[in-house]
Amino acid sequence: MKVAAVLAWIAGFCFGLPCIYAIWYFADYGQVWTFLGFPTYGDGPFADNGIRTTIPLLVAFLVVCAAEVVLGWLLWHGRRHGVGLSWVLLPAELAFWIGFDLPLGPPLGLARTASIVIARRRSRGGFPS
Repeated sequence: MKVAAVLAWIAGFCFGLPCIYAIWYFADYGQVWTFLGFPTYGDGPFADNGIRTTIPLLVAFLVVCAAEVVLGWLLWHGRRHGVGLSWVLLPAELAFWIGFDLPLGPPLGLARTASIVIARRRSRGGFPS
């Protein structure tokens, strides 16, 4: 579960901290922040399907990232609710990762999910202590 916790923190902080700046930038300039020539939290399938980047959309993604950080804490401390939150949070994360075209998100989510499944199997279906 510790591996899953670290993966949750990586996703939560690595996407969430830049999202804070992206919200400020979007509010100030009215456009998506570009980092190293790539639009952050813009373009991708959301834009292709008519979902424009807005402050509420970015804030919703920031909330998902904050939940990911909380998830990491729950998993690290062996809280049973962490596994449930992981399953509930994954579809929302996937929607944002794919929608914003964030290619590192799905592998992190897959690795976190695999880590949880492996840890639960090793503990014979129970939550490891």
